[in-house]
Amino acid sequence: MKKTNLLVATALIFSTSLFFTSCKKDDNNDEEVVVTPTPVDTSYPSITQSGNITSNTTWTKDKIVYIDGRVIVEAPAELTIEAGTVIKGKAGDGADASVLIVGVGAKIHATGTAAEPIIFTTEDDQIVPGQIASPNLTVNNKGNWGGVIILGDAPISPSSGTTAEIEGIPAGTAGCTYGGADATDNSGEFQYCSIRHGGIVLTGGNEINGLTLGGVGSGTTIDHVEIYAGLDDGIEFFGGSVSASDLIVVKIDDDCYDIDQAYSGTLSNIIAIVSPTQDGDAFEIDGPEGASNNTGLFTVNTAYVVGSGATSTISNGNFAVFKSKAQGTMQNVFFTNFKSGAKVKANGADAYNNYAGTGSSSLTISNNVFNVGALTGIFSSDQTFDETTFVNGNSTGINNKVDMTQFTGWTFATNSGQYKNF
Repeated sequence: MKKTNLLVATALIFSTSLFFTSCKKDDNNDEEVVVTPTPVDTSYPSITQSGNITSNTTWTKDKIVYIDGRVIVEAPAELTIEAGTVIKGKAGDGADASVLIVGVGAKIHATGTAAEPIIFTTEDDQIVPGQIASPNLTVNNKGNWGGVIILGDAPISPSSGTTAEIEGIPAGTAGCTYGGADATDNSGEFQYCSIRHGGIVLTGGNEINGLTLGGVGSGTTIDHVEIYAGLDDGIEFFGGSVSASDLIVVKIDDDCYDIDQAYSGTLSNIIAIVSPTQDGDAFEIDGPEGASNNTGLFTVNTAYVVGSGATSTISNGNFAVFKSKAQGTMQNVFFTNFKSGAKVKANGADAYNNYAGTGSSSLTISNNVFNVGALTGIFSSDQTFDETTFVNGNSTGINNKVDMTQFTGWTFATNSGQYKNF
């Protein structure tokens, strides 16, 4: 497809039915369309959830749900969230920041729809059920609360043993250990969910990802998920075998997609929009950490990744970084608008040898398209490397294979002007 046609098509796809009253250029050079503020109905019914959920519970869209502190859904409890529900996390304090955790053996049934997505946001957000765009917050509002963590019993490859405690939560917290032997483990459904303004800094400088998946099994359904304006990674996979599709990560401050501990699922039809102040990469991919469950192979198949171009204020912001025994396949990814000097890196002897050295050849980076003048100089490694495999296996040009219509309307991204320049 010609570049002109791609731009026109993208603009049409991401047009919005909202009327915008003004535009502004923010301090981070993220151009943002400001919607007409909607008066806040302070009388809107609400409930507050503090403490763990130990029995089957349902949150409905007729009430805003406030999460106050760390809330863990304990096995065998199941949390059902009705389409259109708005959940707001209170800021909390350090280790007691507000976060929703679904423990091993528990389930979440968060099944939104394109017309009524489930929105996880901060208490500072004036949004009420029935709205999709925030009346008062933008992509610059980050770190206002924690995020969502789902833990399962599927295989992981931690540094030792077969289980681990999830990062970002104080060590020793009951209900926060994940990993096991059931690759088909079912943690429920997480569909048409938008997680916004998270990643609050915890004690010790740790932050919580937008969505963290630890040892989540293939019996779990995850699709149509948006991570918008967070301080840490967009979505991080710690092992597990769940596959996920129709994911979008928008202008967070660390890696858009992070894969660790021999994750063995498939990510398909996904988008990443890189922030000009993002201190991370579009993809950061590690392999197994230990000897257990060390054969898992990730797959990334069909993605659209938009860099921040010349507006980037940081020196990294790479296409993808593979390290620490990375193993799996990245294919059909279209990278565009990246700052000059962005790289595809295979760092560490294990990762490089898995790709193009004398190792297992278990890392494949092929059939990807880079909107650059030439592929020479794009690949790099901290090892002595040969870029022939990369140059011969990928191409330059414009070829976005993602079905962009999957993100229309229900995401904050399509209602806040984040795509109007692409």
